[in-house]
Amino acid sequence: MTSAIHEDHKKKIRERISDEASKIKSEENSLPSREDTDDLKFQTQAIHAGIDPDKHSGAIVTPIFQSTNYVFEAVGQPREFEYARCGNPTRKALEDNLATLENGTYCTALATGQAAELTILNMFKSGDHIICGNDVYGGTIRLLNHIQKTNGIRVTYIPMTDPANIAEEICPETKALWVETPSNPLFNIVDISALAEIANTNNLITIVDNTLLTPYFQKPLDLGADIVIHSATKYLSGHNDGLGGAVICKHQHHAEQISFIANALGAVLGSFDAWLIARGIKTLPLRMREHQKSALEIANFLKQHPTVSNVYFPGLDDHPQSDLIKKQSSGHGGMLSFKVNGGFEEAKKVAENTNLFFLTESFGGVESLIQHPQTMSHSSISPLAQKKAGITENLLRISVGLEDISDLINDLGKALEL
Repeated sequence: MTSAIHEDHKKKIRERISDEASKIKSEENSLPSREDTDDLKFQTQAIHAGIDPDKHSGAIVTPIFQSTNYVFEAVGQPREFEYARCGNPTRKALEDNLATLENGTYCTALATGQAAELTILNMFKSGDHIICGNDVYGGTIRLLNHIQKTNGIRVTYIPMTDPANIAEEICPETKALWVETPSNPLFNIVDISALAEIANTNNLITIVDNTLLTPYFQKPLDLGADIVIHSATKYLSGHNDGLGGAVICKHQHHAEQISFIANALGAVLGSFDAWLIARGIKTLPLRMREHQKSALEIANFLKQHPTVSNVYFPGLDDHPQSDLIKKQSSGHGGMLSFKVNGGFEEAKKVAENTNLFFLTESFGGVESLIQHPQTMSHSSISPLAQKKAGITENLLRISVGLEDISDLINDLGKALEL
């Protein structure tokens, strides 16, 4: 009986995802495509894709549905929604919106970015092998190392800027390539198309974290990736107030698997956070343009400052992968890192003496943030791993907010001159 229930649930997931894929394809036909490079078209999708006026009230903003239970039509005949863990109207609107923006088949919204990663990792079994970039977010490495120890999934960390490095590490047990591009916090760029080609040749899954650039600037699924991850807490939400994650799949069989695992694990996104993130996405294009514009001005300011030795920002003309950036993305984002002359104490002094850049982790909100990766976002990885990834004691990372650029530069300048 239990097996029958299990199969019946999987059947419902298949039917729902198939219906959603058809709906998304219909929306793509009715909404303008961003392939014409007209920003307004993406802006239209950000506001309208997957979002319909409420059927009962006519509200143009999707309501926050807090109900945990939904009444069945009859015994054995559930409506579209049965139980909040399995599905929620507010969450579904966000999922439909993100699937459209990333040109995916289906999106599953999770409680956090880490929950999104954990859901993906449950696709694999003991003995499987994953190749991951050695300079990805520290929390990702922490989670992968935990899974490696407890579930027997082996992980190899390598620099992914050279596709040849990847080919050398592939073995019969390899199942996936795990990519973050640009990487955090040094903004190295990985050639997604080249990796996808390697993955397809070896029957591997290509998983890309697109949190830093968002679908406004980069669409990994269009470049050959199979699965996209987001910490929706960051730019998608955009206001430092909504916590969430998302997994968007290109292929229906992956979408079915992710949806089933998410429901089984139960780490799904709550309706209020779903509402906050959906609200944030409506202004995503406008915010990303402004974030990027200010970040470029700050990067150029820091390059000229006598107490700064290195600046890492994909938008600079002298970025070593400038050609690749232009090939696979339409923008550079709103984050950058820099090294101050000296060591830890000099970096600490700058980080603790800004007024408009708040000293905290995370990124992507309207408020500007500053952090010290070695002791904050990447503190959970070993000193050796930090060294290999280029994370030094004098490295600082900033998330450029939406404050006036002259105020931000003035604030940084004062901190650098102390």
